Amino acid sequence: MVTGPLLVVIFVVALAFLLISIVKFRLNAFVSLIFTSFLTALLVQMPLSEITDTVAAGFTGTVGGIGMVTAFGVMLGMLLFESGGISAIANAMIDKFGEKNSPAALGIAAYIAGIPVFGDVVTVLFSTMVRALSRKTGISRLSFVSCYAVAASITAACVIPTAGPLAVCENMQLNIGVFFVYSTLAGLVGFLFGGILWGKYMDRQEKKSGFVRELDEAELMEQAAMEEGEAEGKATISALKALSILLVPIVMIVVGSFSALFLPKGSTALNILSFIGGKNFAMMTGVLFAMFITRPYIERGMDEIMSHALDQIGLVLMITGAGGAFGKVIQATGIGDYMANVFQSLSIPVLILGFVLAQLIRLAQGSTTVAITTTSSILYPTVIAASVSPILAAIAICAGGVGLSLPNDSGFWSIGRFNKISIPETFRCWTLGGFIGGLGILACVLVLSLFQNILPGLM
Repeated sequence: MVTGPLLVVIFVVALAFLLISIVKFRLNAFVSLIFTSFLTALLVQMPLSEITDTVAAGFTGTVGGIGMVTAFGVMLGMLLFESGGISAIANAMIDKFGEKNSPAALGIAAYIAGIPVFGDVVTVLFSTMVRALSRKTGISRLSFVSCYAVAASITAACVIPTAGPLAVCENMQLNIGVFFVYSTLAGLVGFLFGGILWGKYMDRQEKKSGFVRELDEAELMEQAAMEEGEAEGKATISALKALSILLVPIVMIVVGSFSALFLPKGSTALNILSFIGGKNFAMMTGVLFAMFITRPYIERGMDEIMSHALDQIGLVLMITGAGGAFGKVIQATGIGDYMANVFQSLSIPVLILGFVLAQLIRLAQGSTTVAITTTSSILYPTVIAASVSPILAAIAICAGGVGLSLPNDSGFWSIGRFNKISIPETFRCWTLGGFIGGLGILACVLVLSLFQNILPGLM
């Protein structure tokens, strides 16, 4: 296969082709992603016998990982919508925090939920509230998406017990408790810049330009149904009951995630709690609970609602799976390893090097977990030899896993599709917002490094 600098050229050409074909020529995103995956594999001279299997593995791996969660999540959102739960939660948040602070409130909720809950679950659950909050407050949809999506991205990359940060702690032999405290605090700084402040900036720019969002048919029907229900004053579910529907799967996943930290490995209790806290089982339980709670407030039959929900997810899953296929091909080229080797040979301070390497590997192959795990393995000997806190070096590496999410990341497509925003808008609020959040975390790390000999647990 092709190696060296030509890999970078092919990667850039593939991304440019993908974006131009979708944005300029309006080619279907699924078709464009799959075609670009095959084209990239051919350009890097991947063995012909491996190309189809690599593309298929990327597609099925992604869909297999998020398929059930997506289906149950859309069902949950549909039940909340039909029962008036979305409006109830939106109104409660506005009453509690005020219209101006509602994006930040949603982001803080996502930050907390994102610590134990997988990012795809957060996306599915929280995207159901974005449109309602945006309509009621007049604040840009991008502001809400930036706040909650960047918050969830930061916790997925930086805060245990998610897989990536745990692997980083293992690779660098760190104290998990100390890492958790400092990474959580640094993550909040990143959320402030990449979520709240960047979201406010996009809202101001949108209002200044006079932009009016065109709603698709599904959104128009959704808005009309909400307005009709509010006008008629029909009985709707309370905000507390609606919130409980969201909390049931989240609490189950929390228990399952943290049980591994306190129970003996292989114990019966751990096995049971891990099963109960599995994202698929937890989301299924959440749907069953929602069906029971919302039944008195819904006029349509449950089977009709479930069928309608499943009708909506087909395109989302296909496009997200195609994004996974493209990412798998990029991973197989080895471009991430090549870029890591190049930058490791440069004279760059260790904390900044960790951030840059993780960012480049994330950019090259799409996966946050792969990026930060690989970078921590590569840089651990360098960190030990340098007079720098391993805790801060690890957080800098994790910060590099936030942002610069491109179309080779399946998350890029799920954020755009679930929130019904365009590709350029996804770049603005997700890719760039995440990058700003990562820079905010790095800035916090650099400030903490000035006091690493004073602050407890850093050296």
